[in-house]
Parts: sequence; C-alpha cells; structure tokens
Amino acid sequence: MLACRNSKHHPWRAGHPDMATPRPGNPVRGSTTGRPLMAALDLFGRRWSLRILWELRAGPLGFRPLRKRCDDMSSSVMRQRLTELLDAQVIHQLPDSRYELTPLGQEARHALNPLARWAERWAATIDPQGADHTDDQSASRISHPDTVADGMPERDSAD
Repeated sequence: MLACRNSKHHPWRAGHPDMATPRPGNPVRGSTTGRPLMAALDLFGRRWSLRILWELRAGPLGFRPLRKRCDDMSSSVMRQRLTELLDAQVIHQLPDSRYELTPLGQEARHALNPLARWAERWAATIDPQGADHTDDQSASRISHPDTVADGMPERDSAD
C-alpha cells in the first residue's frame, strides 16, 4: 500500500483504513480527476484533520499534548491523521518530536479564517440569544497573531 501512495493509478477506497493521502491529480472523494480543491477538501474533511490544524495554530505540540487538546481522540486515528498531514506537507515533525504547521499549513489556517468568521455569524443568526457556540472555549482564548483581546479573530486582518 505504501508504495502505491503516490501512484495516479491507486484509487481511493471508501472505508479502507490505510487510504492514500489525498493529492492533487489523484482520484479523491468527490473527484475522479483529483482537482486541487477536491483533494484539499478530502484531506481536511477527514475526521480530526482540521482540529489538529487548529490546535497547532499557536505553535508546536508533542503527540500527548496534541491528543489532549483534541479531546483525547483515539491514538490510532491521531497517528493516521498526523501521517496524512505530514505526507501532505501541511505539518512537519521537529527533531524533538513535536509537530508544527509548515508554511503551507499556516496558509491553510489563514485561508480558513474567513470561514471561521462566517461560522460565527451563522451561529449568531441561528441562535440570536447569544449562546456560546465554541467547541473548545479555552482554545479560542489563546492569544495568537490573528486574534484581538477577546480571543476572536480580527475582522480586518489580512488573511
């Protein structure tokens, strides 16, 4: 299976535990041509992939701290997602074994900021009572370059 990972002739197989990392130009879920957007949607649409990306936004994390921030997800699923994100060059592993976003991973995170802002507006529209819609309130409060004092993304930041 590993030898076929980059082969254009290796089809995506639903439900297969070792399905290939989505790559532009290769068949992926929703696209037999593997258009780049469809490959990205397949990669980020996999369970926990976006959460891992989100948790690495503030800096490198080791396996255990990352797993803890991801609600103690199954270690086997986390290893699979980390392998896929490493293979896709969205994250890389430091010599001390921690994981961090690559420049491509940082770009993906920035590209998702408008979607995060839209999701907040959507949540407020659906529930105008102002219920807290964050899955991980502590994560949204971590200060990083894209947030203002309240932990929310800046509306005027350059994404």
